[in-house]
Amino acid sequence: MRLVVAKCAVDYSGRLDAHLPMAVRLLMVKADGSVLVHSDGGSYKPLNWMAAPCRTTLLEVSEDDARAGITEIWQVQATKDDGKLIIRIGEVFHDIDHAFGVDPGLTKDGVEAHLQELLAAQVPDILGTGWKLLRREYPTPIGPVDLVVFDPDGLPWAIEVKRVGGIDGVEQLGRYLELLGREPALKNIRGIFAAQQIRPQAKTLAHDRDIRTLLLDYTTMRGMDDSADKLF
Repeated sequence: MRLVVAKCAVDYSGRLDAHLPMAVRLLMVKADGSVLVHSDGGSYKPLNWMAAPCRTTLLEVSEDDARAGITEIWQVQATKDDGKLIIRIGEVFHDIDHAFGVDPGLTKDGVEAHLQELLAAQVPDILGTGWKLLRREYPTPIGPVDLVVFDPDGLPWAIEVKRVGGIDGVEQLGRYLELLGREPALKNIRGIFAAQQIRPQAKTLAHDRDIRTLLLDYTTMRGMDDSADKLF
């Protein structure tokens, strides 16, 4: 991971346009290519970001930018759509690289682990007749996805299970799908984000990325007497 603390201005263009004026911020460049822009305050969320897959290139600094104190210009271009970040960097205070190694992944709490176990056992009851479980904890290079299943047409789906579903969980599933889709047997795999509660922002992001959402009723799943699960 590369961490850069610098004065910078950020412009995003894509579905929406956004601008961050020049200020001191933290630029985080992850090993998968993701770029996140953080401020020293507010919530844990970045002010702006570009998730993988994306490509970062250095643009030529114009004379006008140079006179304004700009030393580098990063262009971060999404590979799946036309989203783009332009980051103009001025004074750099810190610029370090650190290798994190392979992350073991998140250890689920008791409820989350039990939700995964119950869903695996009840795939046709919850998802519908003809759906079949391939495997729980299907391995990827960055950790296992909770379930891989096949729909009645024989098409593969990856399911990530959370107790409370947030944006981070959707991003996690997106990374799994990117890697799983490289396997010939799982080509064109799609995703289902399943949780007891799904935050509105996470649901919006999931649908934007063509990931379905599934609400899980833990009490009902333990009895399977009156399923209230909803797949959107």
